[in-house]
Amino acid sequence: MLTFIIKRLAYGLFVLLGVVFLVFGLFSLANVDPARMTLGQRADLATVENVRKEFNLDLPLHAQFRLYLNDVSPLSFHNVDDPEARTYLDEKYKASKLIKFGSTALVFKRPYLRRSYQTRRDVTELLLERIPNTIVLAVSAMLLATIVGILLGVVAAVNVNSSLDRALVAGSVLGISFPSYFSAIVFQLVFAQMLGAITGLNLTGDLFVADPLTGEEKLVLKNLILPAVVLGIRPIAVIVQLTRSAMLDVLSMDYVRTARAKGLTNRVVLLKHALRNALNPVVTSISGWFAALLAGAFFVEIIFDYKGLGFETVEALRKFDFPVLMGAILFAASIFVLINVLVDILYSVLDPRVSVKSKG
Repeated sequence: MLTFIIKRLAYGLFVLLGVVFLVFGLFSLANVDPARMTLGQRADLATVENVRKEFNLDLPLHAQFRLYLNDVSPLSFHNVDDPEARTYLDEKYKASKLIKFGSTALVFKRPYLRRSYQTRRDVTELLLERIPNTIVLAVSAMLLATIVGILLGVVAAVNVNSSLDRALVAGSVLGISFPSYFSAIVFQLVFAQMLGAITGLNLTGDLFVADPLTGEEKLVLKNLILPAVVLGIRPIAVIVQLTRSAMLDVLSMDYVRTARAKGLTNRVVLLKHALRNALNPVVTSISGWFAALLAGAFFVEIIFDYKGLGFETVEALRKFDFPVLMGAILFAASIFVLINVLVDILYSVLDPRVSVKSKG
């Protein structure tokens, strides 16, 4: 098991390297000067050049890429005899020396995502302010989607070819067809605008809202309801169809018929024998959707003015704030890698026929 996890994490590091290379290359192709974007068009040339030097934008592209990799990599080489370099390692990297080769040492450190071009704030601190909001939103949407989707999928499978089954299948098709930004606008219009006096829901709003008098931030859970429901619609639709299909396959198996012949109740047969063995494709779907939602629900967060990771990523893209943009993308890619490893491990727990060794 340990060998399998290490191997998958190694694959994940190559994926992250590819992400850095791709985004760095695409960003370099944009005909935009981040220093000029930061200072404005009226800034004098000397000030612009100082900012370019501050963020290493005056270096050749390959040198910028090498320095950025050195910053974000957990393992990197540095000159530890230089006092300025040691200060940089202690303050920015929180590094620990592993192996020293003369004046150069291989160090283990936390990834340094640099500072925002626009605000000069540490990108890690900036993202840590936004990530909890997105985690709460993604977990809420996925819990809703999992519970409702599996329940409706089982109901559809048990009542196959009935009017209820056909209605649930048709509803799931509609749910898959509607993009999240369209559903967000519709729900916003209906439940916040037209029925706002009844529902009490706001058109827009963050999870934490500052009091206009005291400035104290207060938790406003009702601002989570519409974004979570909108984000949960498409996962619900997919989970309903997957659960229904998997349950129909399992219910036709010999061991299910044997369980019924032994006199077990329908509830025991469905929950203990059928549903557990039908969960593998559902788990894959849940993990994929959860990773996508956790990575950032861009359109939904923008429409509802919900200050999460997706909102921050779009703002960074609009301002060409490369460190923030790259930090958000690396976080999203890391989530996908980690969740994929966890899903493979969960497979072996849910279904003993799945061998971890065969996956390695």
